[in-house]
Amino acid sequence: MFLTLTLLRKGIPGKQWIGKYRRPRQITWQMKRNTLKHLEREAENEYWISRPFMTVEQERGHAAERRAQNWLKIKEAKFSNFPEHKHMTDHLSHLKITKTWSS
Repeated sequence: MFLTLTLLRKGIPGKQWIGKYRRPRQITWQMKRNTLKHLEREAENEYWISRPFMTVEQERGHAAERRAQNWLKIKEAKFSNFPEHKHMTDHLSHLKITKTWSS
């Protein structure tokens, strides 16, 4: 009996859609159409990617001014929370209330 099952191999052992001996899926016309659409879209994307928007000369340094402005904004935002500078005269001014240099 086991020899007959092994030789004739009727049916798919286990789950029919997964595994080494799975049942092959039927390919429909919708699958073919979707695959063709996907390949056409990919070909068009490769076409547009292969042609740069700017030449190498145009690309060199085109964003330098914008990057400099952005850096200045970031720098100003970082230092805006700092307290104002204080001089030593501000710290020690309370000591010179009664003392004068010329006597």
